[in-house]
Amino acid sequence: AGVLPQIVAAMSAHAGKAAVLQGACWALGHITTGVNAQDKARKKAAANAGVLPQIVAAMSAHAGKAAVLQGACWALGHITTGVNAQDKARKKAAANAGVLPQI
Repeated sequence: AGVLPQIVAAMSAHAGKAAVLQGACWALGHITTGVNAQDKARKKAAANAGVLPQIVAAMSAHAGKAAVLQGACWALGHITTGVNAQDKARKKAAANAGVLPQI
């Protein structure tokens, strides 16, 4: 989870670079994969680090770039998967960040 602030910073600093955002989204997807307690802790840490607004911004800025959109959707799927209260809170946070118009 220590790398999450750096990913958020890179996404912000390089918002115009599709390749950077694609790589960041794929990294986030890998970091947040899984369903056990440790995996859920990484999903929570990612959301708390501010990745959701950055993913939405990447989707908006690069709406015509399939690779960015695919990586973003993959990361969002991993971060928001689940049915408990924390999972639902991450889903709501994604919606509040503006993801719905992007998909």
